[in-house]
Amino acid sequence: MAEISTIARPYAEAMFEIADKAGALGTWSVILGNLATAAGSPEVRQLLGNPRVSANALVDMFAAVSGDSSPETRKLLEALTANQRIAALPLIHEQFEALKNERESTVDAKIESAFPLEGADLAGLVSDLERKFKRKVRPEVTIDPTLIGGVRIAVGDQVIDGSVRGKLAAMAASLTAA
Repeated sequence: MAEISTIARPYAEAMFEIADKAGALGTWSVILGNLATAAGSPEVRQLLGNPRVSANALVDMFAAVSGDSSPETRKLLEALTANQRIAALPLIHEQFEALKNERESTVDAKIESAFPLEGADLAGLVSDLERKFKRKVRPEVTIDPTLIGGVRIAVGDQVIDGSVRGKLAAMAASLTAA
């Protein structure tokens, strides 16, 4: 069986090409996000393996969830259903987002903070990240009081842990290694 990321890639690339030509990367990002969320839900996963649910019913259901009734959306859903690839929608969306970010020279940063981070503090942090990564940064901030203080930032596969909890863990590791 092929890796699901290998299966998702041609769909993501095709949808990216269509969206890019139409100047609708943002719109398709939302559509694919809605489809990915629906495909990832446990209730929908049960329907995917159910022989009593027809391909047309699946296409109609996903078309309604997408919030888009364009022929392109319907064709995508029909192709995914015919090839039994609906379950690949979360990865299709993820790969589409990676292509979109590359085109727009942006990167998503997941920022965990011990305390609310907004205004000048957030702007300064984003500015520093943009200098470091040489790209526009889209921050997603969440509050995690277990960090004790500071922030933990994940950009792609890179993690910058400036939290008190992270520093304590590093200190404990160095003390036990000595």
